[in-house]
Amino acid sequence: MMLVTGGAGFIGSNLAAALAAQGHEVAVCDRLRSGDKWRNIAKIDLLDVVAPEHLDEWLATRGRSVATIFHMGAISSTTETDADLIVDTNFRLSCRLWEWCVDNGRRLIYASSAATYGGAEAGFDDDDSPQGLARLRPLNAYGWSKQLFDRWAVHQALSNFHPAQWAGLKFFNVYGPNEYHKGAMQSVVAQKYGLAAAGEPVTLFRSHRQGVADGGQLRDFVYVADCVSVMLWLLENPRVSGIFNLGTGKARSFAELATALFAALGKPARLAYVDMPATLRPNYQYFTEARMQRLRDLGYGKPFTSLEDGVRDYVQRHLSQSDRYR
Repeated sequence: MMLVTGGAGFIGSNLAAALAAQGHEVAVCDRLRSGDKWRNIAKIDLLDVVAPEHLDEWLATRGRSVATIFHMGAISSTTETDADLIVDTNFRLSCRLWEWCVDNGRRLIYASSAATYGGAEAGFDDDDSPQGLARLRPLNAYGWSKQLFDRWAVHQALSNFHPAQWAGLKFFNVYGPNEYHKGAMQSVVAQKYGLAAAGEPVTLFRSHRQGVADGGQLRDFVYVADCVSVMLWLLENPRVSGIFNLGTGKARSFAELATALFAALGKPARLAYVDMPATLRPNYQYFTEARMQRLRDLGYGKPFTSLEDGVRDYVQRHLSQSDRYR
């Protein structure tokens, strides 16, 4: 059995669907609450759905059937201000799952984040040595909590206290189906689709940095299908452990993203620019780009989906359909 925490969320539900399609038994741990988040897992043949507060008890009674835990669950909002809640959810739960996997000889693949790179003063090299991790300076409590666990995990691994396989993935700017419950944390593709489909201008932030054009801020946009592909590859390669970037390795601008959105709809691009809120400007990143060489050197050979192809697939197979869900 595969256990996916955060399995009704964005990346988790795409992973759970792919695992089930491969014939694995899949259990999901997540909170569904009162919205439409349940639709993310409605098409998946699941063995169980576990509430997070019952996870420890569930593992005590059902854990012997679990082969691998994919720990995607977290408070992922970069604007969450309750740092105690973030630590409990993103750090202490991760530690407990790590220890459970060690004690039971199981594998753990977990979500880290590109937010650990902060303002990118130290670059985007996924050096998972204690010295390499210590150089990073996250800009918010979410990124810090992910960094806290990455550093803890590496210290445990160096002390030979680690799961049979362990891998942390620093997801960059992921977009794709099943992100609709995320509200303001949805990708720009999802947020701006309605405007573009109606032929209205898509609004982007003006640049407030000399030498960077409006809409020229750069991100490593990665399609969720590629993220799933890497996790399935890790499952097939149990000797690979460590902390790895997960992006395309090629930064693209928000203007290019919006243009790709209009192209996927068969419409001429219409872009407009608004001032960035003053509260965002001090910590705003103008460039992110994953260095992917370490994963490549270990044998991951599949190409990553181009921005244009990924946006086209997302728009035409999901966003434009009456049923948008994977």
